[in-house]
Amino acid sequence: MKKILIIAAALLAFTGCVKDEMFKGPSSIDKVVFTPDAPTSISDVVVTATVSGLQKVTAATLKYNGTDVAMSGSGDSYSATIPAQPDGTTVEFTVTVKNEAGFTTTSDKYTYKVGDPATDWTKLKLNEVYGAGADEEKFFELYNGSEFPIKLTGVTITKDESTCWTGIDTEVVPAKGWFAIVGAKGTTERGFSSGFSAKKSVIVELFAPDGTKLDTFQRGDKGDDGKWGVSISNYAGSWSRVPDGTGKWMRTDTFTPGAANSTEAADDDYVKN
Repeated sequence: MKKILIIAAALLAFTGCVKDEMFKGPSSIDKVVFTPDAPTSISDVVVTATVSGLQKVTAATLKYNGTDVAMSGSGDSYSATIPAQPDGTTVEFTVTVKNEAGFTTTSDKYTYKVGDPATDWTKLKLNEVYGAGADEEKFFELYNGSEFPIKLTGVTITKDESTCWTGIDTEVVPAKGWFAIVGAKGTTERGFSSGFSAKKSVIVELFAPDGTKLDTFQRGDKGDDGKWGVSISNYAGSWSRVPDGTGKWMRTDTFTPGAANSTEAADDDYVKN
């Protein structure tokens, strides 16, 4: 009888071990969602994975476009963030989980494409102009009042009604930001081709790629001969919109290419607003 009991106990122990082994296996990734589902270039994308299984998850990893990010969470939910990507970027990502039994599970591949809305050209403005220094210091500044970056490809600037600058693919004005075009008479690689004098009448005009006029800076008027460049009072500072992008043109003793305009400003009787 004693021998039978020993055999029965051994069988129960063996069965229990087999049962424990049967419960060991990979976790299941039941659902993966990302928000927002239509990302723009200013959107961080949150990826959340729902996981199930009898084994505890020890690590969860989000992999996107070759970059690995550790996911945070516990139980059956894990999440991580894909930072905002440039307009037009295609993002591919997967989620991988590893459990305490050493099994690894990887989700299907998910894809989204970053897409910004059509450019609101009305938000692109001439914001500051400076013509008193050396040619390599003179500049025209643009301001983007929209919530999205504006690509300057095909944007043109004319000075005294002749084109002096055209934007290229790599030139972008950030959302709520500035872009300075520095250097007159070709003194810099991406400056403007014309001259610019702080003591002569001038008109600077900004155009969208389709030729629509977006903004104008004018100081003084054409001469009797119908040409710009009439001598008027000199000014050593710059002319700036105060506040940026929306205010009227004013004289500012402090010039700030690529940054917020000075608010210490005064009217200029020669400037047309």
